[in-house]
Parts: sequence; C-alpha cells; structure tokens
Amino acid sequence: MNLIDYGFIPSMLYSLDMPQDEVPCLPARVTAVHKERYELVCENGQIFGRLKTSVYYIDGGESFPTTGDFVLINFNQSGDSQIIKTLPRRSFFSRRDPTPGRGEQAVAANFDYVFIMQSLNFDFNPKRMERYITLAWQSGAIPVLILTKADLVEDFTEQIQAVEKVASGIGIYAVSAVSGAGLDALADYLKPRKTIVFLGSSGVGKSSLINALADKEIMAVNEIREDDSKGRHTTTHRQLIMLDSGVMIIDTPGMRELGMWDVSQGLGQAFSDVEQYFGKCKFKDCKHQTEPGCAVKVAIENGELLPERWNSYLNLKREAKFFDDKGTYLHQKQQWYKEIAKLSKQKKKNGGIRK
Repeated sequence: MNLIDYGFIPSMLYSLDMPQDEVPCLPARVTAVHKERYELVCENGQIFGRLKTSVYYIDGGESFPTTGDFVLINFNQSGDSQIIKTLPRRSFFSRRDPTPGRGEQAVAANFDYVFIMQSLNFDFNPKRMERYITLAWQSGAIPVLILTKADLVEDFTEQIQAVEKVASGIGIYAVSAVSGAGLDALADYLKPRKTIVFLGSSGVGKSSLINALADKEIMAVNEIREDDSKGRHTTTHRQLIMLDSGVMIIDTPGMRELGMWDVSQGLGQAFSDVEQYFGKCKFKDCKHQTEPGCAVKVAIENGELLPERWNSYLNLKREAKFFDDKGTYLHQKQQWYKEIAKLSKQKKKNGGIRK
C-alpha cells in the first residue's frame, strides 16, 4: 500500500529530530480513533496502534493524534504497533469539548476542504452555519457549504439568499443524494489524494452523500423523524474513508453543539464583511460602542452592515474569550447587553434602520 495515495508527503519527515533508537519507524495515517486504540494505514496495510506511554502521557510533548493525522510508528507484525510521534499538521479542526472541564476536542486533521452540511428543509440554521464557517476558516482548510436534501424543497431561493449573507467568498452548492442533483458541481473538490471533512448535525445527510459520491452503499443510513427532520447519529466515531476515486472523506458524528475554541484567525475570515470597517473609525482605539465617528455604527445605521451580523460577530468573539478569561467574559457580556438595549432605543427613536 502506498501511503502517498493517502495524502502523505515525504517532506514531512525531513525536519524531524528523532532519537537514534527510534529511527527505524514507519509513517502511517490515523483512519479512526477508538478511545485508546487507533486504526491506522501504512505501507503494510491496515493495522491498529496504541500510543507510547512515555511520549504521550509522561513527557507530554506530543499532540494526541486524531482522525486524519500522520504519525510515526514502531511497526509490530504480530500485534498493535506503537505510535511514537504525531507529525506536523497542515490543517486542524477542533471545538470546545461538550463535556465540562475537558477543554479542546480534536475533530480532524490534515484535510483540504471542510464540507459544512446543512439540510434545506426543517433544520436550516444560518446562525449555526456561522459557527461552522468560523471554525472551518480557523482550521487552515477551505470551507464549502453543502445544502442537502434539495429534492425535498421546491424553491430554496430564500435559503440561498440567507446563506450568501453569512458566507461571503465561499462556494455554495445545493445537492440531493437521492436524485443526484448538484453532485457534478462538486467535481473540482473530489480529486485523488485530497481529504474532505464532513461536518453537520445528525440527520443532515452526511452518510447519504458519502454513498452517493461512492456510487455504492458503504455507510449505514438511519431514518429521520418526520416531525422535525432530525435523526439519530449514524456515525458513532470519526473515521477516514477512502473512495474508489481516490478521494478521502473524514466522516464525523453529528454535532449540534459547536462551542468556540481558538478562532483568532477564523473570525477575521468568516466575518470579513464586518472587520472591513475596523481601522476606519475616527479613533484608533475605538471599541465600536459609544465612540463618535465609529465606522461600524455608521455602517449599521446606513444599512451597509446588518445588525444581526455585527451581533453574531460579537457573540462568537465573546464566547471564545469566555474559555480564556471567564471573569472578563461575564463583565463584557453585561456591557454588551447594555449596548444592545441602547442601540435598540436609538433605532426606535430614529424610526428604524434604513435598508
């Protein structure tokens, strides 16, 4: 088996400073994680591995691998191989772990595109989409919006317009895994040795789309509830799937909660329509609150910037900061609500915001 077909680039090894007793090791890619046991693929085929305790648990100098990571292993022909190093990542997607107190949760690594999937029928949610886009830009890969179940909606013009307001500069595609509509438009992303991570809530149709792209049923598909279009988690763990075409897909369990983590880079790209006004204010240290000559406030008043977008930006930024400094976050949140109330009174006084 050639690991290059799985996206491995030999130059990943050039800058490594490995101890001499660990030189005879093999590169491998993580295709799934099962608690403390890892599914791997290497030149010897599909194998299993476990972390070297001294490196990952005692020394603490290595990042714990996640699905999509490239690692170095001491190959064991008769049992689980030993994972001794996590190679540098070219992209990485993480979120706040939904379990309180556990910090960051790794989702996937070393992918080229993030397919942010949302259903066009009952579960359409632009606010959730903003979160996915922000974290996708932060990952270092290219986000792509996939609007699924197009066959269930006669006219989705309204949904497309809503998406365009929150996804400037991002490819937007309406598709149907049932009829095949729109799938041909994804051809530029579906190239051999490319990796795509699928993200979206349960019931959005990730498994169905994988089957449609593979042109065969390789993923189980659960029925959704008719009253709200929500479904059970078909995927129970993150896994990397190699299609016959040579494209790789990292399928993830549905994530209804997507807590912010580090979005220092992602916010600027996801909200470029907001941050374009920064630096244009009268005062360089403008907080965009009550200062005169604030370019952000002027843009909102003139209808150039939607107040919903500004509030989303502030909300995601404050939410991310919460995990760094809870006290400061709570104080700023209180000030934020006061500012919203003030802007609301001003809006009523001025007769509403012009469109």
